[in-house]
Amino acid sequence: MRAWQHTDPVEEIPLLGGDVTVGVVRAGDTVRRPLGPHSPLVHALLRHLEQVGFDGAPRLLGVDEQGREVLTFIEGEVAGRPRPRWAADEDRLRSVARLLRHYDDAIAGFIPPPGSVLDGPAIEHPDVRAATLDPPELVGHMDVTPENVVFRDGRAVALIDFDLARPATRLDEVVNALTHWAPLADPHDRDPQLADADVPRRCRVFADAYGLGLDARARLVDVTVLRSRRSWHVMRHRAEADGGGWARMWADGVGDVIRRREAWLVEHGPAITAALLA
Repeated sequence: MRAWQHTDPVEEIPLLGGDVTVGVVRAGDTVRRPLGPHSPLVHALLRHLEQVGFDGAPRLLGVDEQGREVLTFIEGEVAGRPRPRWAADEDRLRSVARLLRHYDDAIAGFIPPPGSVLDGPAIEHPDVRAATLDPPELVGHMDVTPENVVFRDGRAVALIDFDLARPATRLDEVVNALTHWAPLADPHDRDPQLADADVPRRCRVFADAYGLGLDARARLVDVTVLRSRRSWHVMRHRAEADGGGWARMWADGVGDVIRRREAWLVEHGPAITAALLA
């Protein structure tokens, strides 16, 4: 990894909104982020995306004198909290799906460097084992939250924050995105802009724009329930083992949010599946 140097002092502006990573700043036309165990995979992934001409991700420039990775800053708007009114816009939803499909197609030929894929937490529980069903197809972004999608002129143009990238299936990617953008959540836990969202319709809109196959559509709800059950155990483990943002989210009740989502999915899953297959 090449060193990054600048000759003139640059004001650093904190970039807020993430749940886990701290110390992210903008400096001129760059973003500086702390390195971590995930960095070798992320750096190789970003280099691959640059090589194949995918323009919907930051470019990796190097490491600065403080040992932080340096990325290009992507101009645009992101949906922070509380969500803006446009978070419910279906055209934007379609553009997120198309961007994610473009990313998944671009990364499909990527082979992670040896040793760069971190092992997940060793959690011995039936819910965790049951959620490991399908062999991975690619290295997914797996954190397509509104904070991590950059828009320009009402269209999703870039994904940022690849810290949670990991081997996944295309269905995993869609489930992850829909969790935040449909959203797949109990109405009690939704942002006001999406509290009354027609979730089955939004799932269909997203699946159509992504180009999700019929088999994956039929399995989407079941996979989401399994992933949700696993997520509860993983989040609790990370809160206890890693602390920091994970512990804050757990203390704020994310475990209860996950349990409510699971119950809501069990009740409303048939309607979502029907919309996806109609």
